[in-house]
Amino acid sequence: MNLRKLYYLMLVFSLLFFYTGCSDNSTDTPVAVDESKVLVEYLEGTDGGFINTAAPATISAFDVWTNINTGANQYVIDIRSAADYANGHIAGSVNVLLKDIVTHYEANNLSSKTVVAIACYSGQGAGYATTLLRLLGYSNVKDLKWGMCSWNDATASVWKDAIENKRASQFVTTNTPKAAAGNLPKLNTGKKTGAEILRARIDAMLAAGAFDDVKITSDDVYASLSSYYIVNYWKADHYNLGHIDGAMQYTPASAAAGISSDLLLGTYLKTLPTDKKIAVYCYTGTTSAHMAAYLKVLGYDAKTVLYGVNAMAYDMMPTAKFVPETDIKDYELVK
Repeated sequence: MNLRKLYYLMLVFSLLFFYTGCSDNSTDTPVAVDESKVLVEYLEGTDGGFINTAAPATISAFDVWTNINTGANQYVIDIRSAADYANGHIAGSVNVLLKDIVTHYEANNLSSKTVVAIACYSGQGAGYATTLLRLLGYSNVKDLKWGMCSWNDATASVWKDAIENKRASQFVTTNTPKAAAGNLPKLNTGKKTGAEILRARIDAMLAAGAFDDVKITSDDVYASLSSYYIVNYWKADHYNLGHIDGAMQYTPASAAAGISSDLLLGTYLKTLPTDKKIAVYCYTGTTSAHMAAYLKVLGYDAKTVLYGVNAMAYDMMPTAKFVPETDIKDYELVK
């Protein structure tokens, strides 16, 4: 009798195991991936990532010129229009459309170069491109500081024309607090890993207008200040000297000083709105171009204010002024 009971018990357990297994297999659904969180954590890594350790990644005209003359393992990409490139460019540079910057880098094995310098008109479009490549892990890429404006007076018009003081009287010293923390943007690339989501985001951005999609002028911002969540990407003491009315101060990272960026997951990244345009401005437009590219990758509707405060209140600038007399070199242009 005991053996018969034991037999039936074993049979019941076997059937339960079989049906439970069938039920689990038939109702399995993919686990939803929080793409935004996965991407941010992937990009920040353990040290804050590129934005916290190396941005903005720039190289001076002098260093590019020195590398050319010493035969250094350097590669120069010029992302200006074909017509402007043909009218005068850095010797040995290669003209590449910004939308093709990643595929060109990878097809030509540019990770084998000591440095890859990207030149544009002002240094801002190249800052955008540099960020995308750096986020992909290509750490030898640098943005030519001041762009081709630093190379020769013949290619310096955009920066010389950008210097303005027309907003100086409109700057305020009133502190505007950051918004309360909210959520990250929602991403739907269909990918699962940080690397896959990143590549999908960058491919989409380059195909959809690239730098043209993130740049705005200070006139655009002042035409409707309330339409933007304005990020003053300066140190706090410089913010207190004067800033755009309504702008909120966010501190850039300083690896040398051990200061983390205010735009990290563990600091104030989530205070940025997901339902409003974000206008980031800095001194020159270069650091803000790096940051706008980064935020755009994360899914924010981020914009960079062209030429920064150099184009708004040049005379009050505490640092990082474009000085034509010293910043424009007389290096050779070739055709």
